[in-house]
Amino acid sequence: MLDDVQFARRDYQHRTRLASLDSSGQTRWLSIATHLPHGRATSIRGARLADPARCRRRVAQLLADHYRHSAYWPAFKRRLEPVLAEFERTDRLADVAELSTRLLLEEVGWAGRILHSSDLLARGGRSQRLADLAWLTGATTYLCGTGGMRYLEPAAFRVHSIEVLPFETPALGVWESAREVSALQALTLVGPCSLSGI
Repeated sequence: MLDDVQFARRDYQHRTRLASLDSSGQTRWLSIATHLPHGRATSIRGARLADPARCRRRVAQLLADHYRHSAYWPAFKRRLEPVLAEFERTDRLADVAELSTRLLLEEVGWAGRILHSSDLLARGGRSQRLADLAWLTGATTYLCGTGGMRYLEPAAFRVHSIEVLPFETPALGVWESAREVSALQALTLVGPCSLSGI
């Protein structure tokens, strides 16, 4: 979890698009009201939920509105309960984000462990920092999105013998709209067993 970088409002750290099951073209933003104690300099781990109870209700309602007609909704709703309960346990946005990410990954069979960048000693500078974090976590390959490929310096990764590969979401099938919408759409369309094999 890259938790010690600046929290950016209006970015995918702060929101995601939900798409209805019948049409990925109809989307709605799911964002969580967030308080930044240190203004724009606030890190992801420093961001706080502005109104945790209201955030919980909003998340529960929007997810139900979009996905309750899915055959996989009953099981997904049960898995969602710990995330909704997290809104009552903490006001830290990073805690809710980490738990929801972990549960989504577990749904598709991921059994890895989560490390926090704030616990790892990495140097400054975008490329150098990412290269150090990849090396410290034992990576041999770094998948980089199209935006990052414009600024990333591959030489910082070569020092650690880490290959940098561009990542693009598949253009067909259940992942066709994955650049624009949350993975929840794919999960509720085909279910976790099918999704883990795609």
